[in-house]
Amino acid sequence: MAQFQEVSKQSALHPKPAGLVLQYGTAGFRTNAKLLDHIMFRMGLLATLRSKKTKATIGAMVTASHNPEEDNGVKLVDPMGEMVTPTWEGYATQLANAEQEDLLAALKAIIEKEAINMSQEASVFVGKDTRSSSVSLSKAVLDGVSALGGQSKDYGLVTTPQLHYMVCCQNTQGQYGEATVEGYYKKLCQAFIQLTKNASNCTDDQKHLSVDGANGIGALKVREMESHLKKELHLSLFNDGSTGKLNHQCGADFVKVQQKPPTGMKMNSGERCCSFDGDADRIVYYYADSEGQFHLLDGDKVATLISTFLKELLTQAGLDLEIAVVQTAYANGSSTNYLEDTMKVIVRCAKTGVKHLHHAAKEFDIGVYFEANGHGTVLFSKAAEEKIQQLAEDSNANDERKRAALLLQNTVDVINQTVGDAISDMLLIEAILAIKGMTIQQWHSIYKDLPNRQLKVKVSDRRVIDTTDEERRAVSPAGLQEAVDTLVKKYSQGRSFVRPSGTEDVVRVYAEAETQESADALAHEVSLAVYRLAGGVGGEPKPLH
Repeated sequence: MAQFQEVSKQSALHPKPAGLVLQYGTAGFRTNAKLLDHIMFRMGLLATLRSKKTKATIGAMVTASHNPEEDNGVKLVDPMGEMVTPTWEGYATQLANAEQEDLLAALKAIIEKEAINMSQEASVFVGKDTRSSSVSLSKAVLDGVSALGGQSKDYGLVTTPQLHYMVCCQNTQGQYGEATVEGYYKKLCQAFIQLTKNASNCTDDQKHLSVDGANGIGALKVREMESHLKKELHLSLFNDGSTGKLNHQCGADFVKVQQKPPTGMKMNSGERCCSFDGDADRIVYYYADSEGQFHLLDGDKVATLISTFLKELLTQAGLDLEIAVVQTAYANGSSTNYLEDTMKVIVRCAKTGVKHLHHAAKEFDIGVYFEANGHGTVLFSKAAEEKIQQLAEDSNANDERKRAALLLQNTVDVINQTVGDAISDMLLIEAILAIKGMTIQQWHSIYKDLPNRQLKVKVSDRRVIDTTDEERRAVSPAGLQEAVDTLVKKYSQGRSFVRPSGTEDVVRVYAEAETQESADALAHEVSLAVYRLAGGVGGEPKPLH
């Protein structure tokens, strides 16, 4: 077949380093950019096969998100803008690791297994972040698509969530929106402006937000979007990529892990600040109080603000829709208690990893999910969207119900439901704070986080630890969960769990308790139990104090 000859010919221009083995994980492939050329070409091939199989447009995004600048990566996007299915993640790994001479055989195996009609047309959307290596690497993806006769559209520089959005727009024949960057800005900003019309007399001070763009693509896109906001939001942009290095001492991951503001950010006391990560799919908020003390509002706080707002609107609209918040075991216990006891919202726990949260959120009329790191979004079922629309258009509904329905409608439009999106989440949070007339301090004090501590324990083989109950309980090695349970009982409001890392031979320990001292002590005692019962390597974990 001429098609395969073309693949052979092109593949020789993107050779695989012999013996290199890489795994397609939650975030796709990610490693040093120098090792990725063959991967990109092959993901172009795989995206084309996936497109033929689904008879739909597939996305390929070249980015390594919050990793250092010298790294890069690629992830594939399925037809509705969601992550590619686990089976195809497996194919990605097989194709990536086939030695040069075995590539065609690996390709044909996938075609046979999936019974792919090779004469079916294929379409792939490609996007890239601001890394210098992204230029040649995205070109390699495009080469892969054309080698199998697929059509491609190169969106150039876009955030990861923007590419997800384009794919969804394309495959819903424009029902979700227009598949252009301009269309994205228009839809989100128009909804934002409609929402803020419901805010009573906001001063310019209240409309101001400082944004840390992580020296990445998010900064570029916020700049592009500004004119669409019609001065309803005043943004001061820091780490805009003009001088600093991508993700270096800035960005959502840095701020969340270090619990301090990014380098290069001017913070005035009490002012709202937020940070994006490198590909703009995560966001965290923070502020400094009058004493100069730093306060972080992470994904748990974001989920609480959004779900509280939605729950209030549903009550005002008199709509009987089931709303739930999906968290992981890492969610702070205070947020769970507040949501369940005060807000009477359903809380579901899912395994760590966005795809697990996304999947669980789909089970409700409205599903709000955020990881503590600031990655998340809100999903509305078809039925929920229809009920909201019907009420908004119902001429017999009273004013209060109608106003609530219109607010809900604009909220749906400001949200990028395909994936966590820092720009979309930022607009939603800003609109909610404006409508509620809330300061960031008031938002922060909705509930007080329990002090917590995360530790890592090196083990010779992480597979000895197996968990259940969405990673909250260990079933092996024998005796470990009993040890954790006994230790937790010693501390007021204590909670702890252990789980193996998905990428390295370490076990992650999480502990929370009434005081920081207790949380630290509990985390240390649990890591000792892990070290002793699960084959720890190196020296025994030392106490933190």
